[in-house]
Parts: sequence; C-alpha cells; structure tokens
Amino acid sequence: MDRNGRTAPRIAVLGLHLEANAFAPPTVLEDFTRQCLVRGEEITALARAEASQMPSEVAGFYRSMDAAGPWVPLPLLIAAAPPGGPIEQAVLHGFLDEIARGLAAALPLDGVYIASHGASSATGDEDSDGTLAALVRRIVGPAVPVVCSHDLHCNVSERLVESVDAFVAYRTNPHVDMAARAAESAGLLRELLAGGHFARAFIRLPLAPPTVTLLTAAGPYADLVRDAEALMREDARIANASVTGGFVFSDLPKCGMTVTVTARDGALDVARAAALGLARRAWAERGRHVRRLLSVTEATDLALRAGRGEHPPVIFSDSGDNPGGGGRGNTAWLLRALHEAGAQGVVLGVFIDPALAAEAHRLGEGARFEAVFNRVESEFSKRFTAPARVLALRDGKGVGRRGTMAGRRFDLGPSALLELEGSGLRVVLGSLRRQLHEPRMLEMHGVDIAAARCVVVKSRGHFRAGFDEFFPEDRIFEVDAPGLTSPVLANFAWKRLPRPVYPLDEGAEWREPDWAAGM
Repeated sequence: MDRNGRTAPRIAVLGLHLEANAFAPPTVLEDFTRQCLVRGEEITALARAEASQMPSEVAGFYRSMDAAGPWVPLPLLIAAAPPGGPIEQAVLHGFLDEIARGLAAALPLDGVYIASHGASSATGDEDSDGTLAALVRRIVGPAVPVVCSHDLHCNVSERLVESVDAFVAYRTNPHVDMAARAAESAGLLRELLAGGHFARAFIRLPLAPPTVTLLTAAGPYADLVRDAEALMREDARIANASVTGGFVFSDLPKCGMTVTVTARDGALDVARAAALGLARRAWAERGRHVRRLLSVTEATDLALRAGRGEHPPVIFSDSGDNPGGGGRGNTAWLLRALHEAGAQGVVLGVFIDPALAAEAHRLGEGARFEAVFNRVESEFSKRFTAPARVLALRDGKGVGRRGTMAGRRFDLGPSALLELEGSGLRVVLGSLRRQLHEPRMLEMHGVDIAAARCVVVKSRGHFRAGFDEFFPEDRIFEVDAPGLTSPVLANFAWKRLPRPVYPLDEGAEWREPDWAAGM
C-alpha cells in the first residue's frame, strides 16, 4: 500500500533518449520516428511484448513493477533517436508540451519514472534532461516520488539531481544492465511509495575521459564502479551510488565525470561521505584515462598478418566513426587502406550509405558495378570507389541475439553485402544510421563471423558484448582514424566544455565542494 492508502499506485512513465554530439548535424523529428517514438498505451503493450524497439529499461521497469504488486501504469511518451547532433528546439518543445499535458491529465499521480539517456541537449537548451526533470517536478509537486535512470555516458546537471528523489545510472559498459537498473529504479520507487525519504549528494569533476577508457570489465572506470557497488553492499543506508563517465562530445558546461549518491532516511552526511570518497579516488587516478590506439597503418599491417594466418583473427573498432556516439558511419580511411593493401578475409560494417544501398537493390544480387561510397562528400566522409559485386540484399530488419541488443528489434533500412573486387573485402551497407554492435547485423547477410580473419566495426565499445563469443579481449583493437567520435580529444575545437579539464589539460585542478571541508 502506498503513502496515500492506495493498493495500486498510479505511476507515470516517460523518457527521452538521445546522446547529443555537438559536432554532428542536428537531430530532427524523423530521427525519432525512424527509431522509437511511442505514446500512451502502446508503451505498455510494447513493454510487455517479447521484443520491441524501445529502450530496454522500459520493459525492465514494467517487469519489476508487475512482479512487486499491483500498479497502474500511465505511460506518456518514449522518444529515442540514434546519437546525433542536438535536438532541434521545436522538436524538444513539442515533446515537453506533450509530456506536460499528459502529466496534468494523469493527476493525481503517486510516482514518476523517467527513463532517459541523460546526454541530450537541444539547439536552444543545453540541459534538456534537466529541463524535463524540472518540468515533471513542477507539475507533480514536491511530495510525489520521482525516480530517474540514465546511461552512464550522461551529462548530469545540478538541476536534474535536485528535481528527482533518486538517480540511477548504468553500471556496465557495454550496456547490458539496462533492465537491471530499471528494476533497481522500480525498487527505489516502491520504497519511496512506502514512505521512504532519500537525500542526495552530487559532485562533478573536471575530468572528461575519452569514451574508450570507460569500459567496466577492467580499467579505471571499472574500479570506480566496483567501489560504488561495494558501498551499496556494505552500508544499507546507501540506496544507490552512481559514477557517470559523461559524454564529452556534447561539449557542454555540465560535461565531466559525476558522482551521485542517494542515501536512505535523509542521511545527507552519509551520501556526502560516500560521494567524496569516490570522487577523490577518481581524481587521484585520472592519469589512467589514457589509451593508446592503433594507427591505420598499424591496423592494416595487423590485418594482413591475420589474413595470412600469421596472427589469430582480430576485430577493429573504428571508434572515430561510431554511430553510437554521433558518428555518421561512413568514413572510409580503414576501408580504403585495407582494400588497397589487399588484406584477406576482411568484413567491414555497417557502412551507412543510403544511395549506394539503394543502387545495390536496384541492380540486384550478383550484379557487378563500380561502387561509389560517399558520392556526396563532407569533412570526414570522403569519396571512395571500387569495383564490387552484390552478394546479398536484405530489408535490414532484425532482432538482436546478444549483448546490448539481445531481444531488441533493430532496423538498418534497406541493406546489402558487397564484395570489393581485387581484395575480396566484404562490406555490409546500411541505410539508417546504426552502430554495428550485434552479430545478426552481419549474419543476416550470410556472413560467417567465425570464418572472418578481420572484422571492422563502426562501433566504439558496445560491440564487445555482442562479439565476445568470437573475439577475446586480446584480439580487440581500437583504431585511430578520423571522425566525429575520435577518442583523441585534442582533435576537436571545443567551445562550451569547461576548461581546464583532464586529460585535455594536464594542469587541470579540482576544488572539493565547500561542504567537504574536514571530511
């Protein structure tokens, strides 16, 4: 029974998913409609379906709430787009207006769950996630519990933390714990409904690590996450401890690693002590957030050796062109180098080129033609041509089987598998911008991944959870090729990122919050 005496609490569900890369073209309404724009009761139906295109935490929240007892879901809007530029302001206004109307119509509410990515921004709003949380709080009032979950690649604002009762961030990268974090969010919401009271402590560090150092199997970030989990196990007063790595490509004043600790019984001193301990370790070990990448030349040499059987099969991350971080998925530096070198047994994907994919579909399977990649060039997306044969054509629709996409629908748009003549290099083409982090994106085109000598993925890190059955850690290599998501942060002309910040600025300093004096 909730604090209002109801046995079936009325819970609003909503979310905005976008990882905004300030260097990419703006995100428009069509980007949401092509990936996920779901409203009202359709959210409930999809959340309880076997598979859907919605973010995994929505289904995870429903499952946990259903298992815990009666509740009345009042779903409003789930909007998710591929990572790209800031949302066009009119689109954000439309979403916020729709959510505001839905919340007002749903009153009285007993609670709210916000399932957002946390790294969104808009062309006229640098803190769109904070704006959304503040809007929810303003409409439901101070007494209604609000719980928010975010991706660990989020940029957290003070306004957001102040607007919610509990904040929960992912703890795995690649992200395979979205449903678990949603279940955690549901548990905290049930706690609040039963009369619980939380306090939160928040710290931001002048530390903006490249995303390739934010893995959670091992490394500096993994150690921080393990410390946070230990705090939660060892002290029952700590309801949640979230260390977020941030998303530096948003280029915003709120970028940077953050620590948010939620403590039970209003124990602010407990929350602050835990947050300060995590932040101090993160800052003391900031030098670990440096990672060496292979050059394109080194990667090509390694691929040649693998193709000749002199090295075990390898997988390359074209991390500078990751559609999962706002990259366009169409840079050709690695493609050209591997083809011209004649590397054998290479598969590359997903290369995003709607015009080329359409031409392949028009010509049909078996056709030979001069493939022109990037016939319309841009800063990083340079033209590349090669004689090619169409091996397979697909509609691009599938359901993931492993890792971050397990059980989730994906859509590459009209897709094709090309073989470049002269090298035999195979390229999976897509029409919709998606990162390659799910084996079925290759397998649906007839690619036997286990037989490949070198696989190149347009993905920064999520591919690790999908392809680990083929490539152990010692055969995974990140390549330093140009693009909108290059891990080499010095490559970018930063405008809004607070400086100095480590590792861009070696001399960056952190001043502990005033309340930390004597702790």
